[in-house]
Amino acid sequence: MKYVIINSDEVDSVDFSKVQEISENTLRYSLDGTKTFVKFDSDTTPSFLDGKTQYTNSEILTILATDEWTDPNPPGE
Repeated sequence: MKYVIINSDEVDSVDFSKVQEISENTLRYSLDGTKTFVKFDSDTTPSFLDGKTQYTNSEILTILATDEWTDPNPPGE
């Protein structure tokens, strides 16, 4: 599986038949709402992701654990 972070304003260009997510509603966004990511399982990069940095599973998990993506003080704690 490969992961690519995109800007939120690029979601309209995503061909959901080429990625694992079903629709815009299933995407996870950064806390400020400016970024999201998609994943795909193919040797061929979907054309709308050409030129973008691809991450492995362990790399994306490290990124998603940062304060940009995960609230360090979730409600109720």
